[in-house]
Amino acid sequence: MSPAASQPPSRAGSAKPTVAFAHLGCEKNRVDTEHMLGLLAQAGYGVSADEDEAAVVVVNTCSFIQDAREESVRTLVELAEQGKELIIAGCLAQHFQAELLDSLPEAKAIVGTGDYQHIVSVLERVEAGERVNQVSAVPSFVADEHLPRYRTTSEAVAYLKVAEGCDYRCAFCIIPKLRGDQRSRPIESIVAEAQSLAAQGVQELILISQITTNYGLDLYGKPQLAELLRALGEVEIPWIRVHYAYPSGLTPELLAAYREVPNVLPYLDLPLQHSHPELLRAMNRPWQAGVTAELLKRIRQQLPDAVLRTTFIVGFPGETEAHFEHLLDFVAEQRFDHVGVFTFSAEEGTAAATLPDPVPAALAQERKDRLMALQQPIAAERNAAWVGRIVDVLIEQENPSSGEMLGRCARFAPEVDGEVRVMPGEGGLCAAPGTLVPVRITAADTYDLVGEVVGAKAMVSEALAARRLVG
Repeated sequence: MSPAASQPPSRAGSAKPTVAFAHLGCEKNRVDTEHMLGLLAQAGYGVSADEDEAAVVVVNTCSFIQDAREESVRTLVELAEQGKELIIAGCLAQHFQAELLDSLPEAKAIVGTGDYQHIVSVLERVEAGERVNQVSAVPSFVADEHLPRYRTTSEAVAYLKVAEGCDYRCAFCIIPKLRGDQRSRPIESIVAEAQSLAAQGVQELILISQITTNYGLDLYGKPQLAELLRALGEVEIPWIRVHYAYPSGLTPELLAAYREVPNVLPYLDLPLQHSHPELLRAMNRPWQAGVTAELLKRIRQQLPDAVLRTTFIVGFPGETEAHFEHLLDFVAEQRFDHVGVFTFSAEEGTAAATLPDPVPAALAQERKDRLMALQQPIAAERNAAWVGRIVDVLIEQENPSSGEMLGRCARFAPEVDGEVRVMPGEGGLCAAPGTLVPVRITAADTYDLVGEVVGAKAMVSEALAARRLVG
């Protein structure tokens, strides 16, 4: 269970109860949690990350794959056994709706993915003794900059949801059923929220949606991510990172925006899922097969420092050893910086759930292990290429006893990638959490980097040396 990391000021003098939050699942879910926190705090409720302080716990659940559902259910049962009254929000509520109220007496309300903006009225109805089913059949809401929000991330990092829902119908994915079709926010709304976050001291802004490269298609008639990035280039936030970049949306215009907007990081999270054309057709992603290798080549030509992350599914129905060998060859050839691998999860209500030729779970796991074993030395080599370079690192934690600091450089996204372990530089140079500092990378391993803080003198010396080499 992953409760909210921080809490708004408690309203100890208020007659309204304290509500605790437990957040599960993706960062899109996290933003929804933050809006519910903000709405309840604005309405005078005490809000806490400590479930022991509260009689009512809002659990924002995930239902993306079987493992996520099991974690959500396990969390709900544990809290119910502690005597907590539960409000079940998010994807599990949208997925199973009234079944949750029928099977879990402690559940006093369910709140769908398009209904979290009603959390205050839901809680008021629960306090009045009502059991509430607040789940729209078709989610249609998307928050804007005016909806209260209390962030649960560190002061230096914020997620900004640019769109909700998805228009694609990949055979394995339940998300369109749980979150509806794509609905984008206007550029002006996103920029206004970004400016507010900049005023709060945010150093890294992470744009999220289901298919961010399709941002604006529903609103403007064509994708507008390039235009959005150029507008965000005027906002005083040093790092802007984009999740997720579908291959078909990486147009020359968008790659130019990545290259030309100084605060947009050349970090591309490409959820490719597989490499073999037959598997991609079975996944209902036929548009991807003809563009992947050529696109990756074009990205690297236009963005020489591009960091490429991707995810793959192994064990999809019908995947043969030849299909899997094709994927191994593809990963060996492309040499991605970061790779995540999932075994196929048959989700009821998706096209893939009823496909023939299922792959045994043990074989799918064995393929996952083989693919990760192939990727690990590649990841180590990609990290090693940074040894000797000076890079900006966002410091996130410090250990006062050792003087070591933990942070991330631009090649590492929060939670999913590695860290930079930073030692004080010459003369004890160090940095406080939430600040960006120059760090010389001195060592690397499979997932992490090691470095030391450098001062202005060292940076000038290195710049002059580089200039002499060019000359």
